[in-house]
Amino acid sequence: MAIISVIQKLLIMPKQPQVYWAINIRHLRRRKNLSQDELAFSLNISRSKLNAHENGQTINPTIDDLLNFSSYFKLSIDNLIKLDLSKLSEVKLRELEAGNDTYTAGTQLRMLATTVNANNRDNIEYVTQKAKAGYLDGYADPEFINKLPIFNLPHLPVDTKYRMFPTVGDSMFPIPENALVIGKYLDDWNHIKPETPCLVITKDEGIVFKLVTSQIKTNRTLLLASLNSFYQSYEVPVENVVEIWQFVNYLADSIPVAAAPIQELSRDVQEMKAALKKLENKK
Repeated sequence: MAIISVIQKLLIMPKQPQVYWAINIRHLRRRKNLSQDELAFSLNISRSKLNAHENGQTINPTIDDLLNFSSYFKLSIDNLIKLDLSKLSEVKLRELEAGNDTYTAGTQLRMLATTVNANNRDNIEYVTQKAKAGYLDGYADPEFINKLPIFNLPHLPVDTKYRMFPTVGDSMFPIPENALVIGKYLDDWNHIKPETPCLVITKDEGIVFKLVTSQIKTNRTLLLASLNSFYQSYEVPVENVVEIWQFVNYLADSIPVAAAPIQELSRDVQEMKAALKKLENKK
């Protein structure tokens, strides 16, 4: 009877949720290529205390520890405990770091808000100039995306997600100013080939059209460059990037201006040098 009673108690006891705290702390440290000493220093804790967290010896982390790790890794306490982050892709982790905390038990992370046609195929949404200002806040909001104009192009593959964005400026000359650039959604940022033309949506600049080189594995940044050599390249931390759309095509109401021949450029440089020399002689 005693054995049966114990079995009955085990059967009716609620299943204890899996806790991934130790696995996640170790995974996140290695993801940043940090030693235990380096991470412990950044968190202002001892190495032995960090080691206890990573090895599962700390069964019930204190509130201070939970807040400390959560703030450093830019991830919610709930996800640090309930999610096995080592099983998530880099893109999904970036979504969580960016604050798009859409995880619920038994479902996948929502990666992209989109619209579909009557045949359940993705539309191409057009982010108009008017909608461009609100895109950074509404890119993950299905209601915002649903209000955008839609269209389809018959020559594009139906198994790829596309979106069209307006561009400004001449940083990607000879592509004309105010061109409408169509991009395909990229969910893997690690394997972007060097100087791939992409539309990059960042928290600081909004929508920018640049040549992208992934530096995630070395310093967790993207190097953004322009076709127009007048503009300098710069780095953007991946934590500041919310979406990347690889260039596919563009629409414009003007014909691109042909680049000047090398001889003409050389002549212009020589003329500028001569003018500068005259100015120096007058001093």
